[in-house]
Amino acid sequence: MLPGEKKKILIINILLFALLFGLVSFNKQVIRPGYSHIPWVRLLSGSFPNFIAAYLIGLAFANSIMIRKLKRTRLFVYLSTLAVFIILTIEELAPMWGASTYYDPADIIASGIGSICTLLTFELITFSKRKSKSL
Repeated sequence: MLPGEKKKILIINILLFALLFGLVSFNKQVIRPGYSHIPWVRLLSGSFPNFIAAYLIGLAFANSIMIRKLKRTRLFVYLSTLAVFIILTIEELAPMWGASTYYDPADIIASGIGSICTLLTFELITFSKRKSKSL
C-alpha cells in the first residue's frame, strides 16, 4: 500500500468516526429530550445510534478495503459489514461495552438496516466507478 493511501484511509475514517460521535451526541442531547413525547420519534431516536453505528463503521471498513483495491473487494466488504452487524447484535443481547442498557429488538433491526445501507452505498460507488470508466 502506498503512503498516500494510508493517509487517505486514516483521514476518511477519522471523519466517519467524528460524524458518528457527533450524530449520536446530537441525537442524545437534542432529539431525544426535545421530541421523546412523540412515540414514533422516541422509537427512531432510540434506535438511531445502532443504525448510524452500523452504517458508518461499515463504511469505515468498506473505505479501507476499497482504497486498497483488493482482488475480492466485494467479498471483504460484505464480510466486514456482516461482522459489524454481528458485533452490534451481540452487544445488544449481552452488553460488553455499556453501549446498550437494555434489550430492544428495534435496535437490532436498526443495525441491520444500517448494514444494508452500507452495502447499498458500496454497490452505488462501485457502479458509479464502472460507469465512469466505460465513458
